Amino acid sequence: MILRNYKKEDSPIIATWIRNEEELYKWSSDRINKFPLKENDIEENYEPQFLAGRFFPLTAVGEEGNVIGHFIIRYPREDDDSSVRFGFVIVAPEFRGKGYGSKMLRLGVMYVKENLGAKRIDLGVFENNEGAKHCYEAVGFREYSIRECELPIGNWKCIDMEMFI
Repeated sequence: MILRNYKKEDSPIIATWIRNEEELYKWSSDRINKFPLKENDIEENYEPQFLAGRFFPLTAVGEEGNVIGHFIIRYPREDDDSSVRFGFVIVAPEFRGKGYGSKMLRLGVMYVKENLGAKRIDLGVFENNEGAKHCYEAVGFREYSIRECELPIGNWKCIDMEMFI
């Protein structure tokens, strides 16, 4: 597996991985409030963030050149380069539960070390997304807070996790 910069052509592929409304909210929180996703919905969501220059979407590609995972890295605060946040973490359904997510995120941690220089990475995961939480723990993320999130499909607990590099 390698990481490469996200391409516009990845949007329709990733959109097919979101199979129901619950998966949409587990993946995007309330950032993209429409299901089903259309081919360019992800690209359209990302476009304004590219302009800020503090947004780095990455795609995981398998040995055969197929797109198998995706996530973003962003600086959550304009005035702070010491911390980045991972988000929109997803692996193609046929690769879930097989270690691909952990491998992808370990490559992401290396990307941060080599290219961004941040010393801290954080992310959020909903309490009802146990597989993702286990994946993040396997990479080295640890819980530091829990908060209540109001989503269009109900209130969910979000666990904030972090790691220092």
